[in-house]
Amino acid sequence: MSGHFEPLPGGGAAVPLDEVEISILRSLAVQLMELIGPGEEAGESESDDLLASVFNDGPSEPPADPVLARFFPDAYGGPDLVPDDDVRAASAEFRRYTENDLRSRKRADALALIRALDTLAPEGGSAELRLKPAECRQWLGALNDLRLAIGTRLEVTDEEGGGELLRLPDSDPRKPMVMAYLWLGGLQETLVESLMG
Repeated sequence: MSGHFEPLPGGGAAVPLDEVEISILRSLAVQLMELIGPGEEAGESESDDLLASVFNDGPSEPPADPVLARFFPDAYGGPDLVPDDDVRAASAEFRRYTENDLRSRKRADALALIRALDTLAPEGGSAELRLKPAECRQWLGALNDLRLAIGTRLEVTDEEGGGELLRLPDSDPRKPMVMAYLWLGGLQETLVESLMG
């Protein structure tokens, strides 16, 4: 896995991907969508009442899954950090009005990644993915979410940044996820560089 994004003339970015890379990215994005869930908007059309969707209450309790808790943290530190009833109530209120929108955006980013990959027809084992600027932003969101999910499962802390995991023996069952975590980081970094260049 060595492909990296390069800027395209006029905006956007391109990356060569082989069949294995396409399969891994697609599988991870599908798993991410399954983890986030179908959402409240499933089955609704864009013509549905916008005002009703704004006032559609979301959950008020933090998710139990550590990845989802990382995706949708408490706004005011959470009960473990701030055991104040007023702060807990404010955090629950904030979550109720924001989490559904955050979930929707994360699903949209993952779906954009899947759809872009589905357009590829690898010849000779690889294909070039070409993204428009708007697609790049969705890919950045999806890549970030994938790394965050894997990093949370691997218990990567900000201090270590995954360095300790590099030294895992090949026999360690976490090794494939560590390699995916590092590869996604490289894709994310080169996509950011392509958009800034």
